[in-house]
Amino acid sequence: MDKKIKEECGIFGVYNSFGHTDAANITYYGLFALQHRGQESCGIAVNDDGTIIYHKDMGLVPDVFNDTLLNHLKGTVAVGHVRYSTTGNAKRENAQPLVTKYKKGTLTVAHNGSLINADELRKEFEDNGAIFQTTGDSEVIAYLIARERIKSHSIEEAVARSMPFLKGSFSLVIMSPRKLLAVRDQWGFRPLTMGKTDHSYIFASETCALDAVDAEFVRDIKPGEIVCIDNNGISSDERHCGGKHKLCIFEYIYFSRPDSVVDGISVYDARRRAGALLAKEHPVDADIVIAVPDSGTDAAIGYAQQSGIPYGIGIIKNRYIGRTFIHPTQEQRVRAVKIKLNVLKETIKGKRVIMVDDSIVRGTTSQRIVQTIRDAGAKEVHLRVSCPPFLYPCYFGTDIPSQDGLIAVTHNADEICKIIGADSLGFLNNESLFKILGDDNMDYCAACFTGNYPMEVPFYNEGGKQCE
Repeated sequence: MDKKIKEECGIFGVYNSFGHTDAANITYYGLFALQHRGQESCGIAVNDDGTIIYHKDMGLVPDVFNDTLLNHLKGTVAVGHVRYSTTGNAKRENAQPLVTKYKKGTLTVAHNGSLINADELRKEFEDNGAIFQTTGDSEVIAYLIARERIKSHSIEEAVARSMPFLKGSFSLVIMSPRKLLAVRDQWGFRPLTMGKTDHSYIFASETCALDAVDAEFVRDIKPGEIVCIDNNGISSDERHCGGKHKLCIFEYIYFSRPDSVVDGISVYDARRRAGALLAKEHPVDADIVIAVPDSGTDAAIGYAQQSGIPYGIGIIKNRYIGRTFIHPTQEQRVRAVKIKLNVLKETIKGKRVIMVDDSIVRGTTSQRIVQTIRDAGAKEVHLRVSCPPFLYPCYFGTDIPSQDGLIAVTHNADEICKIIGADSLGFLNNESLFKILGDDNMDYCAACFTGNYPMEVPFYNEGGKQCE
C-alpha cells in the first residue's frame, strides 16, 4: 500500500507527588490515547523508590500490556513511549523508553523526533569507546546526557549542557531515580505539553493524552525549555529558549489527533480551515463532498461548509486494520485497500463527488481509491488535498527521508491528476499554510513542501542518496 506519511512517536510521563504507585496504569491509558503516533512498539518504565523497572515490546499498547504486567510495574514515576521508526530499524531493541545504567545510576529516556547529526555523534562516541545496543538516535541522546551528567551537579544541568550538541528535533521525557524531566528542542519541532491531576503532574505529546487520564491542561513546554519535577516541586530552565518557533505544520494536517490542542491551536479547527481554503482555491461544481477517513474528514467538513455542497459519508474505514497493514504484491495491495476502505455506494452513485484527503505521497493509493469511487457509480471524482505537494526530504522526524518516490517531484498537478484518474486535482497552496493556524504570530516548519529548512541539513541528490 501507498503508506501515509508517518511521524516517529508519542511520549508520556507521570510524576505522582503523594506516593501513589499507579504511575504505570496512568501511563498505559496515556499511551492508548497516543497510539496514532506509533504502532510498531511501545514501552513503560517506572520508578519504584529509586529502582527502575520496565517492559517494552513490539506491537500495540493493548497487545504488549495486560493487567499482570501493569500490576508488576508499581511505582510513583513513569515514562511511556509508542514508536514508529524513522531512525533505526523496527526491532525490539529499538523500542523505548531506553533504560541506561551508568556511573551516576539509571537514566530513562523517551524521545520524539529525529537528530540530523546522530551519525556524527555516534561515530565520535564510538571512537572514544562507547558501545551502543540500538540503531536509533535516541540512544545517542541518552549517552550524551549520561556523559554530561558525570561532569554536572544534577540531571537537569546535564541536559542543559547536552542541548547545544543536539541538532534536529527532540521532545524528551527523562526519568532519573529522583526526578522527571520534560525537554523540547530550541525550535519546538515536536509538541510537548504539561498537565496535572490532584496528585500527579503529566507530560505528553498531545493534550488528548491529558484528557484520557483526566488531567487538567497546564501549558505547553516552550521550545528550548527544560522542566524538572522532584520532591521540591517544579523548576524551569529557559536558558535555551527565545529562538524562532518551528513546529512541524504536518502536526495540524495529519499527525495529531483532531481533539488535541497543539501550542494553543485546535487541530480540528486548523484542518477545517484548510478545507475551507481548499474550497476557495479549487472550487468545482459537484453534488457531494466526502472524505478519505479518518485524516481527511475534518478538512472535508470545512470544504463542505465553505462551498455549500453537502457533506456525506462516502467511504467506510475498517478500524481494525492498523497503519502498517502492508502487502508485497500488487494484487495483495489492491485487495488490502478494499479491505481497509470500502465505498458506500448509496451515497455516491450517479453523483459528482469531491473527495478530500490530507496528502498524496506516491499516488498509488489515491489512484485505487479514485477508481473504487468510479466503480461504485460516481459520475465525476474531484480530488482535493489539504496540504501542498511533498517535494523535499524531512530531517526532523517525518518519514520522508528523500525525494525518491514522491510523485510530485517528477509530475505536476495536471500529470498527477491524469495518473490517479481524477477529473480534477487541487492541492492547498503554500501561501495558505499559515492561514490554517488562525494565528499570524505562529511560525512553523514546512520544509517538506517548500525546501526552506530552518537549519543547515544534509544534502541529498535526486536519487535520494546522501552526498558527502
